[in-house]
Amino acid sequence: MASPITQAMKQIADEKGIAYESVLETVETALAAAYRKDFGNKNQNIRVEFDPEKYDGHTGGIRVFDVKSVVEDMELDENYFERLEASTAPKQDKDRPREKPEEKKPEPEGKKEDGLTEGEEEFKFNPKTMIMLSDARDLKPDAQIDEEIRVELHVPAAFGRMAAQTAKQVILQKLREAERSVIFGDFKGREGELMNVIVQRREGRVVLIDLGRATGILLPEDQIETERYYPGTRIKAVLRQVEMTPRGPEIRLSRTSKQLVTALFAQEIPEIENGIVEIREIAREPGSRTKVAVATADDSIDPIGSCIGQRGTRIQTIIRELGGEKVDVIEWYEDPAEFIRAALSPAKVSAVELDEATHLATVKVAADQLSLAIGKGGQNVRLAAKLTNWKITVVEEGGRVVGDSETMEFDLPEAVESDEDAPESAEESQHKAEERAEEPLEGAATAAVIAAEAVPEGEEEKEEEVKEGKKEDEQKEETPSVTE
Repeated sequence: MASPITQAMKQIADEKGIAYESVLETVETALAAAYRKDFGNKNQNIRVEFDPEKYDGHTGGIRVFDVKSVVEDMELDENYFERLEASTAPKQDKDRPREKPEEKKPEPEGKKEDGLTEGEEEFKFNPKTMIMLSDARDLKPDAQIDEEIRVELHVPAAFGRMAAQTAKQVILQKLREAERSVIFGDFKGREGELMNVIVQRREGRVVLIDLGRATGILLPEDQIETERYYPGTRIKAVLRQVEMTPRGPEIRLSRTSKQLVTALFAQEIPEIENGIVEIREIAREPGSRTKVAVATADDSIDPIGSCIGQRGTRIQTIIRELGGEKVDVIEWYEDPAEFIRAALSPAKVSAVELDEATHLATVKVAADQLSLAIGKGGQNVRLAAKLTNWKITVVEEGGRVVGDSETMEFDLPEAVESDEDAPESAEESQHKAEERAEEPLEGAATAAVIAAEAVPEGEEEKEEEVKEGKKEDEQKEETPSVTE
């Protein structure tokens, strides 16, 4: 049966999700720090071997070694170790006079470079990690250069309180570093993966995402402007980047990346997941509109139909996951002219002229197709230019230049300027509803006239008598009675 300390170490390994060997190495590092604190000296390179099965609560199961590497013999001057200690000791500028550093400043650059090279040669022997060949052969007669010499040290007594505290701090730090390394390794290989995550909270403009054993972030540039991320909300985001920082792994997710669209298409459309249909290009304005160019090598498969699905079920699921963002699926063509014609859909293009030298495409459309070709604020032609990687100029069939994707200048009549496909905003629809409510209902006056004409003559006289009787009663009620 394993000893209690072995069981405790295995439990820590399971909870942190790290290897048992990493926990054992952490304990050995902590014991080395504790020994150095109580019994070691500055010229010892301490390493510890720990056997948890033999540990008795004091020093049993702990073997301590001073490990050094053998180097060739060197001639050192008398002040070598003093200068080495001074160079490694912490600086105390406050206690030293200011004249000495001032004397060193005016030295020429050449001497500084020489000083650096001399310093490298001067302190090339480190007594903490090195031992000269002659001294090594006193310990081991057949010692060779670059060989590692291990000298076992005695543990005179149990560690003190300060040494135990040092060991505790080292263990906590090493376990934290090991856990961070494991998390970094797990998520680094999943970059580009679609993740179903939960919003944890917001800190300033950054949204924190709960990933289970780790916390991800949605930076402002990775958030869709029209979306609101409330705590506890479940969203889908793509793992954009994982970086190791001094504070641990930084896991960045994104809702604006093109990879999110690609991952959603692969999730919802089996033909794309299996590679039968391929996504060639994506142009996206997050939260507003996306154009996706798809192609297939199988002539029996309709790539656009595969993406749309029966009655649009597949594409509607993707639109819903993107928060209502419009998605245009078009077919990719190797011919740039055909590809540009398709990219400007739903507008019908009359002709496309290409200028290979300037990489400019001049597109001619009919007057009634101008609003569809340009789009609201030039969005349609702008996305088409990004998708095809061509500069696009839209020209009316008469020859007048209407829009340019490069300059983003558009010459459209006011009535045509809006995108026909663009949905009304909430304010516009409410304003229109109020205007309609204020207008009289059509046919209301006519209905009143018809109702009046439908009353018979006798009935009209009776109604007039009733009205006169009501008026007399009202006048009597208004006239106060006078008592004699």
